[in-house]
Amino acid sequence: MKKQIVRVSILQSSKIVTVLYTLLGCLYTLIGIPVLIIGAMKGDTGLELMGGFYLFGPVFMGLIGFIFFVIFAAIYNLAANLVGGFEFEVRDVA
Repeated sequence: MKKQIVRVSILQSSKIVTVLYTLLGCLYTLIGIPVLIIGAMKGDTGLELMGGFYLFGPVFMGLIGFIFFVIFAAIYNLAANLVGGFEFEVRDVA
């Protein structure tokens, strides 16, 4: 049985993507903490700034992910109305 996704909820989908991007951005924090510490120990302002950027990476990634997915979902909804949505096959399993 074939089904199509003809509309994506813009706000709900964007909230989910924001959470996923924020969690992915937490990996940047793991990079930022040592860079910040090394920069502070060496007195290197450049390393401190770079470490600070990595610490705030999850916030930036979440915000950018939300904004771009709102745009993507709106474009998808328009395109799905014109040419049809993603099509996939499903089957019942026991």
